Amino acid sequence: MITLARLRNLVTVVLVLTSLSVAQSPDLHAKIDTIARQALASTGVPSASIAIVQDGKITYLQAYGQARLDPPTPAKPTMRYSIGSISKQFTASAILLLAEQGKLSLDDPVGRYVPNLTRGNEVTIRQILSHTSGYQDFWPQDYVPPFMNEPVTADKILDLWARKPLDFEPGTQYQYSNTGFVIAGLVVEKASGMPLLDFLSKYIFTPLNMQSVMNIDQTRLTETDATGYLRYALGPPRVAPKEGKGWLFAAGELAMPAQDLAKWDISLINQTVLKAASYHEMETEVVLKSGLGTRYGLGVSVRQEFGRRAIEHGGEVSGFTATNLVFPDERVAVVVFTDQDSIDTSAAIARKVAPLLFPHDDASKEEQQSRAIFEGLQQGKIDRSLFTENANSYFTQQAVQDFAASLGPLGAPQEFTQTTRQERGGMTFRLFEARFPQKRLEIWERIMPDGKIEQYQVASKE
Repeated sequence: MITLARLRNLVTVVLVLTSLSVAQSPDLHAKIDTIARQALASTGVPSASIAIVQDGKITYLQAYGQARLDPPTPAKPTMRYSIGSISKQFTASAILLLAEQGKLSLDDPVGRYVPNLTRGNEVTIRQILSHTSGYQDFWPQDYVPPFMNEPVTADKILDLWARKPLDFEPGTQYQYSNTGFVIAGLVVEKASGMPLLDFLSKYIFTPLNMQSVMNIDQTRLTETDATGYLRYALGPPRVAPKEGKGWLFAAGELAMPAQDLAKWDISLINQTVLKAASYHEMETEVVLKSGLGTRYGLGVSVRQEFGRRAIEHGGEVSGFTATNLVFPDERVAVVVFTDQDSIDTSAAIARKVAPLLFPHDDASKEEQQSRAIFEGLQQGKIDRSLFTENANSYFTQQAVQDFAASLGPLGAPQEFTQTTRQERGGMTFRLFEARFPQKRLEIWERIMPDGKIEQYQVASKE
């Protein structure tokens, strides 16, 4: 429970950090504000809370919108939001800590710690942490089914979903499974002799000064935290139901302010909780027996974003969605929480903010140029001085006419955002997304070293 005095201290810290960010980069502050406010306005999501890490330090904390609609309560950076499946990286880290302590191995069979599982003598801890075990997911739905309104035990979940035939041979497919992380939580408790949350508090939350973490598997968020909402189709926000006790456990039980998750991201960047070898295990893509990559490590997604190595994960529980996007090599992270489920607003905000944090890219200028080309083509106009000879040969009279005829009726884009930037074949690849009221488009460019555009194409994004 947060005391009034402690809450005042937290607010003071938030105000200081926000002021520092404004003083250092008022232009960046304004851009982030615009991105967040436009996202809430266009989607109707009640609120968002954002934390930004630059050079391994928290440089920005801000909340937007209404954390509670009745009575209207403005969102504050000190408020907790449920982080859903972002919790999984904490469970995975607990396993890695136990491996460092010599209490288990990632390649141990799960049956050594949890009895009577289907093929528990074959499925490994590594496979449950990487979603390659074959155990069926108990919660693929994006709502709370009636059976989840009732309390449940971890063992009961395993009776129903992990003591039945596997969905596939272990290690042959990637299939996201909350069930696997219920098993992982029980492995932590068996190997450590401690409840999972006690272990996490002792080895992670307390050392990192993550003082406001809450286990919402057993109780609701408080009146001083955000309220979770859902929508039926395009209807108004409704207060979302709470899952019954026991369902979230090691797969999605945590809630916290954005600042606390940012502290965890700093520990990932600085590698302060685990040994370097353990971070390598966590952040290395797991490969299937077929040789195909999964783009997933242990409790985290592993991929390339904006031409950079990214460690990320989304989270969703009833009423909340969240995105955590970390660029360890750049010492940058973006945390975005929202209080509505079944919507990608947190991810959309994070991916628009992230490119602004890289000092050697000017995503804004690139977006402006690409958008100007797009709007010119909508009118059947093209500035051929921007393009290579090859690209100009692509833009025949017929091509320009087709661009204008098909794109012109869409009108001006509501949003035009760069989503990817990477190098290939001596060229820079840029991917943009244009949003219209009834349609989304992808625009991609390939840029030569001299800045000339070698390719500019547009397609529908379904």
